[in-house]
Amino acid sequence: MQNKYRCATGLTAVLTISAVGILSASAASSHSKHPSKEIYRVLETWQLGGTGGWDYLTMDVPLHRLFITRADHVDVVDTQTGKITGSIANTSGVHGVALAPELNRGYTSNGKASSVTEFDYTTLAVIREVPIPGQNPDAILFEPSSHRLFTFNGRSKDVTALDASTLAVIGTIKVPDKPEFAVADSHGVIYLNIESEAGQMLAIDARTLNVTATWQLPDCASPSGLALNREAGHLYSVCDGKTMVVTDSRSGKQVQRISIGAGPDAAAYDAVRKLVFSSNGEGTLSVAEAASNGSYAIKQTLQTQPGARTMALDEVSGRIYLVTADFGATPAATAEQPHPRPAQIPNTFKVLVVGPE
Repeated sequence: MQNKYRCATGLTAVLTISAVGILSASAASSHSKHPSKEIYRVLETWQLGGTGGWDYLTMDVPLHRLFITRADHVDVVDTQTGKITGSIANTSGVHGVALAPELNRGYTSNGKASSVTEFDYTTLAVIREVPIPGQNPDAILFEPSSHRLFTFNGRSKDVTALDASTLAVIGTIKVPDKPEFAVADSHGVIYLNIESEAGQMLAIDARTLNVTATWQLPDCASPSGLALNREAGHLYSVCDGKTMVVTDSRSGKQVQRISIGAGPDAAAYDAVRKLVFSSNGEGTLSVAEAASNGSYAIKQTLQTQPGARTMALDEVSGRIYLVTADFGATPAATAEQPHPRPAQIPNTFKVLVVGPE
């Protein structure tokens, strides 16, 4: 994910209808035998303050912790109290956090340092920082079946595989363009969005480090967030152009395109409630529901706050955590800054807690 704020305006999300059999929201709803009755709203706002940007959020459900990357450190928030209870320091340009409870370890991807920081899962104490051959590691993933750690490196356009216990580098996987978010199934297959203008997705064998499939993502420009529905074998990529695409994880064929809010950066799937979420920088959360016939329809577009484009899901409680801050006016464009961003107002950084009523 790009560690930046992107603001856009847009209309309430509706389903896109295409000539390849995309179902409308009304048709999908009519086929749903068990539609969810839950309506989502912003339940709480936790004012955390501080300065600097942010990127990925990682939920630790068993210990009720939310890991928030904050440019040069990671804040750890107790989701029962909304208070910061720990921190992981000196993580220069940190993008993501991966957790490996079975090893009692956690890891951060440090983009500016091109390194990985290993920490104690229980105490958060830093164990070591190791350099990696890839440049600007962005997303990071622990794959349990192989006990390997993967970093997805934006500048060098490759993937580094490490032994999660020793942090020895096992290999490098070249990819066709900037790698973005990745998810893994329960059989050692990693699915990776490639943030090219014409979106792509790779399937990677975590044990052999071979790219086993390369799929095009029609009408999905610059895919970022990615989520997996293991039961249905569906992958959800959020893209520029207010679009989420659903891809079959077995064949790579596109199942459906769904209209969402502008500026999405994260996707999540709630297997308990059969709902798919997209957090959008325009200040909305798109909620799509899976119908019994395998199609999807937008169930709700929740107003959140501009900039709230990354999120984490707690499937047990059904709560979703988003982060953002307040911003000032956007400065005038210049030759050096043709697309200026509004300045973040200090000490307005916050967590939005979203959940069903």
